Formats: sequence, structure tokens, C-alpha cells
Amino acid sequence: MNNTMNPRQRNFVVGLIVIGLMIIGFFGLRTVRAFRQFHGHRPPPPFNGEKMETDVDLIRDWMTLPYISITYRLPPNLLYETLKIRPKGNERKSIKELNDEYYPEAPGTVLELVKTAIRAHQPPATVAPPDTAVPAETAVPQVEP
Repeated sequence: MNNTMNPRQRNFVVGLIVIGLMIIGFFGLRTVRAFRQFHGHRPPPPFNGEKMETDVDLIRDWMTLPYISITYRLPPNLLYETLKIRPKGNERKSIKELNDEYYPEAPGTVLELVKTAIRAHQPPATVAPPDTAVPAETAVPQVEP
């Protein structure tokens, strides 16, 4: 049995391998680029008719400060000023990562400071007026048969 390959056949196989590696590299780089662009997306801004979120107990430690600012309709730098940190370099860090970096000795501090700042910045709750009875003069009279 002859284990040697025809040189023409060997060149063909090597060419196919090289072409395959180029295709893998091309689509791999496109995937990495698309992932980076996707990672940069933020949640859409609330629509004008959409009800503003007011329940601060929904905030979790995986959320970022820009995400919370958009969701609770806060000025962009309010939370950074509350935490006394600069926005540059911290906009993609979660609350947990910020807590680990700036308050490592006190777990949950950043989460509580963020909740307190949001509560202080929310507009006062409005009470719906109670239902009132129709005044007698405007009521439709009952006709007896």
C-alpha cells in the first residue's frame, strides 16, 4: 500500500484547508465585531405614554447606573454624584462591581444608596380623587309607568 500522496492532490487538500481557515477567520471576526456592537446597546428610552417605574425594590445588583437612570427617568449624573464616583470608566459596571470596587467592606451599600437617591428624586405620589355621587339636581328622574 502506498502512503504517499500525489503532489497535486496534496496541494489541493492544503488549499482547501487554507480556504476553510480563511472563511472561519472572516466569520469569526464578524461575530466578534457584532458582539461588541450588541454589548453597547442600552435599553430603549421610555415612551411618552409609558408609565414611569417607581418601585425601587425591583433594582438588582446586576443593573448598571445608566440602565437605572433611563428606567427611572433620572438625570444621567445623579447616581454618580450620589455615589461620589466619576462616570467615565464606570458606565458599564454593575452595581455589584461598583460596590466591590468602591465599598468592599460594606456589601450592598451601592444598592441602598441608589435606592435612596431614586426615592428622594421621585415626584410625590398623587392620590386619585374619590368617586363622588351624582348630585340630585343632575340625576335623571325616574319615570313611573
